Amino acid sequence: MKGYFQFDELETNYRREFLGGLTTFLAMAYILFVNPNVLEPTGMDTGAVFVATALAAAIGTAIMGLVARYPIALAPGMGLNAFFTFSVVLGLGIPWETALLGVFISGIVFIIISVIGIRELIINAIPAELKYAAAAGIGLFIAFIGLQNAGIVVFSEDTMVQVGDLTNPTTLLAVFGVVITVILMTIGLKGGIFYGMIATAVAGVLFGLIEMPSSIVGSVPSLAPTFGAAFAPFGEMALSEIFTFQLLIVILTFLFVDFFDTAGTLYAVANQAGYVKNNKLPRAGRALLADSSASSIGAILGTSTTTAYIESSSGIAAGARTGFASLVTAFFFLIALFFSPLLVVVTGEVTAPALIIVGILMAGALSNIDWKQFEVAVPAFLTVIAMPLTYSIATGIALGFIMYPITMIAKGRWKEVHPIMYVMFFVFILYFVYLGE
Repeated sequence: MKGYFQFDELETNYRREFLGGLTTFLAMAYILFVNPNVLEPTGMDTGAVFVATALAAAIGTAIMGLVARYPIALAPGMGLNAFFTFSVVLGLGIPWETALLGVFISGIVFIIISVIGIRELIINAIPAELKYAAAAGIGLFIAFIGLQNAGIVVFSEDTMVQVGDLTNPTTLLAVFGVVITVILMTIGLKGGIFYGMIATAVAGVLFGLIEMPSSIVGSVPSLAPTFGAAFAPFGEMALSEIFTFQLLIVILTFLFVDFFDTAGTLYAVANQAGYVKNNKLPRAGRALLADSSASSIGAILGTSTTTAYIESSSGIAAGARTGFASLVTAFFFLIALFFSPLLVVVTGEVTAPALIIVGILMAGALSNIDWKQFEVAVPAFLTVIAMPLTYSIATGIALGFIMYPITMIAKGRWKEVHPIMYVMFFVFILYFVYLGE
């Protein structure tokens, strides 16, 4: 075991790897309760989604640890779950079963491009500014959803949105959660988001705003309501009804967001661990293969896209250096299966702070965009602002991909635009035409 994970070469030991794996789990354990909450509006069974989330995280993280041997954990991604619910199912009216099929197919496509080695071609085709803009836009979208769930932002007939009733007890509970979580994150506490959720839930129970759980540990909920549902459309619909242009755009968006989120996370975390040499990441293909496999497996289980988590950096800071830490993290996700009774205390007010804080962290990508170049700033800004304002990640990406070639041509920089971007320009034009029909 020590030889396979190169403990001596990487100057680590079982104790450091165990503490690192546990730290990573605590830093990202919030997804166990946030993901079912985010996917609930689709009509999916929250108990089944809880189990699917834990299993997808455990399996994906274990594959990453055993195959790629990196201390990087995976779980259903924030942003991708919001896109699944609000853009795909509620926005486009696509059944959640068909949306899961879209996640499965995007994972398969991800596996193919990882195996045949065209990853670099795709990464280089899309300008960095649009990648950063997409990440930041998703962050704003997630934060917006969190503010709505908290009751801090509400609907207005006159101005579309306005500040909610901040004297409402449940809204005050969410505000309390945001403040506590911000403090924990500011002082650098590992797992600050998770502990913030615990503090908010406890406060809610103490003040009678949240139902007291009947128990803490219980039996594992049934996975039956979501397991294999991704393939249900084949028995209920004609192929022409399943593979629509809408679903194609959904698959492309799932693939786009997962692909670049994973690539960025892998590089950032691996660089922190000291794996990156001469700007190259050893076993990058294996890491991407682990991530793409986890997405397809997660879709079969019944959850939105599974991806690498930046929270893995907290485990590395605690000493993790090998894939053994990932096995430890995976083990704790399996243990978490028995804590489903706690789902009753994880209300929208409890998860809202997590959404808002994750949104803040993702918005940090804005600093990487060169706002002085107007031809770059315009498509980047449209990508960012359109996501929360149109309640659609796909629309934000589409607007950015359409406007980028236009501004670059106008600036005389058309040769700098990759041919793939011109193809995507027409694809997304057709996307808006299709939506308008």
